[in-house]
Amino acid sequence: MILRIEPDSHVPPYEQIRSQIATMAVSGVLREGSRLPAIRQLASDLGLAGGTVARAYRELEQEGVIVTRGRHGTFIRKVPSRGGGGELEAAARSFAVRAAQLGADQARAVESIRRALESVTASTE
Repeated sequence: MILRIEPDSHVPPYEQIRSQIATMAVSGVLREGSRLPAIRQLASDLGLAGGTVARAYRELEQEGVIVTRGRHGTFIRKVPSRGGGGELEAAARSFAVRAAQLGADQARAVESIRRALESVTASTE
């Protein structure tokens, strides 16, 4: 599992971790039952504090993306089937995180999505 943290981003590191793992889970890159690195290990790999990774894992667990089984580790849970609302929400959240990383304000991000949707709709007609 490769995560990329952008230290100069306006998006907090815990949210970057949360978003990337959620996206990988929904897209199938991380499959149900895939074991995630231990908090300390991932924090060390990314050069972050353990609390940062712990917060990301906590939020992912609250969202139902992962499950922690004590000493056995943290694993990807079964995610909603493709095409479900969960996948769309994850894609939207990933876009929002990336737009913030690029410094786009809300109006510019929404306009970009609108244009992209119009382009896709026009090409499928």
